[in-house]
Amino acid sequence: MTESELINLEREASKSGLLLRIQVRRPFNLWAFRLVVAENIAPEKVQIWGEMKGWAYNRINGLQLDTMRVNPKAPSGVGNLIWAATMAWALDSTPCKRARLLAILDDDHRHNLLFRYFLQRGFHVVREVGSSPVDLPFRMVWGGAGSLMTADCREVFERSSRLWHCSNSMNS
Repeated sequence: MTESELINLEREASKSGLLLRIQVRRPFNLWAFRLVVAENIAPEKVQIWGEMKGWAYNRINGLQLDTMRVNPKAPSGVGNLIWAATMAWALDSTPCKRARLLAILDDDHRHNLLFRYFLQRGFHVVREVGSSPVDLPFRMVWGGAGSLMTADCREVFERSSRLWHCSNSMNS
């Protein structure tokens, strides 16, 4: 993957009237990031349609995804753009080849929705995080119990990029 993948996504978003921005900080040899998709709605005023937050560290499996939100009124494809751009950035700018997240177990219905959504993205379950002492570090990082899932960053990028291009061409 070349740096141009993220630049291409940014250009495509712009052609669709969207802003794609990523903010990265490097505290303690980590990459802490926030990726946002927004739209200019007035001079000096934007509507944020979605975001992804997480961090990465110097390991192949070091991309940790914490928060992914998409406004229910967002234009079609915003979620796909967020996923594709996040993976493009990770592959371009970090040594990360794998991503990890927790499908949080707030309630069964919501957990099942998240679980299926992440499976569609290319994630698979590594283990269930519960209440055992071994699970404490995971619970502290992600704030609860749930299904710990991982995926190949390139696979998630390719799936999400393909879906973004499909939704973007339908909106044109």
